[in-house]
Amino acid sequence: MTGTQFLDVEGYKIAYHRDGRGEAVILVHGITTYSFVWEYVFDQLSTHYDVVAIDLLGCGESDKPLTVSYSINHHAEIVKAAADRLGIQKFHYVGHDIGGGIGQVFAVRYPEYLYDATIINGVAYDFWPVQPIVAMRTPIIRQLALATLDFGTFRLIVKRGIVNKENLTDQVMDRFWMPMRTKEGRKAFLHFAESLDNSHLTGITDQLRALKLPVHIIRGDGDVYLSAAIAEKLHHDIPGSTLTRFPHSGHFIFYDEVGPMTHAIRAFFTH
Repeated sequence: MTGTQFLDVEGYKIAYHRDGRGEAVILVHGITTYSFVWEYVFDQLSTHYDVVAIDLLGCGESDKPLTVSYSINHHAEIVKAAADRLGIQKFHYVGHDIGGGIGQVFAVRYPEYLYDATIINGVAYDFWPVQPIVAMRTPIIRQLALATLDFGTFRLIVKRGIVNKENLTDQVMDRFWMPMRTKEGRKAFLHFAESLDNSHLTGITDQLRALKLPVHIIRGDGDVYLSAAIAEKLHHDIPGSTLTRFPHSGHFIFYDEVGPMTHAIRAFFTH
């Protein structure tokens, strides 16, 4: 993946990586992660596409203001503004976890920007937020987490999201942990958790059912954080959607079956 670049969105610094030529692809991560999780996907797609992987506001190397919402609705507007600033008029949207929810909001608000949308182990409806994110929204737990969240506890959260545990190397875990090393990063993570509101997705159910956009839903069947019912209901509700399941993958599918998943993404782009 290419080096980090920055652009100004709403007066805040948004970090991103960009490489390749062709139709544009924007990769959007979820909570507890940032753009690094797309590394393999980015490198594979950039041989055929103009690929951008962003760090959402409050994540990775992007600014971490605590005076604005990190809600799904606001993040959708940031993605749009980032695309505009980068001169991208139409793109393939690929989102994981919260990024999948952002993609749903983006698709119903700005379908004219999208060739299609891919949702990977995404949040939807009222099936989320889930533990341990829910606990982080309780004031006393939030303060405790700010003071005591340690590497070991965070590693357990990540480890539960991967089926093939041997793929969680020290190097990979260090990258997950990077934003949590500072108080600023921890505060931003907790602010992200506090900003989440599932009404932003339950409120667009009818619009999802009316979508005329190609949508690809990818499910890692070993995901312990998000229910299979999410992917199944999205597939049922979104007309003509495609559902691809990976039986040996967890929530962080990038560390289980990333090669087959990336192949499925490319095949969907060209279907």
